[in-house]
Amino acid sequence: MNISITGHHMKTTEAIKNYVNKRMLKLERHFYRIHQIHVILTVEGQRRRAEATIHLKGTEVFAHAEDHDLYAAIDLLTDKLDRQVLKYKEQHIRHNDRRSAVS
Repeated sequence: MNISITGHHMKTTEAIKNYVNKRMLKLERHFYRIHQIHVILTVEGQRRRAEATIHLKGTEVFAHAEDHDLYAAIDLLTDKLDRQVLKYKEQHIRHNDRRSAVS
């Protein structure tokens, strides 16, 4: 899994990169077919925004979150992505089960 991190209007420090990597690696425990994750961290005045696009086999998952604290925004983002990846995984499994039942 390849994780790329980009900062807009901010410098991405090693601490932030390590935190994002640690949180994004937890997504792999639910679905191992994650090819690439692109994370964009933005600072706009008092708001901190984190957004990410996950490239899965055949689709992409996108989420964003805002908070006054960047680490809290990253936590909210990973929670949203986690729910979306689980939903995709369940749909993918149900689709395969339906296909094998027809055969």
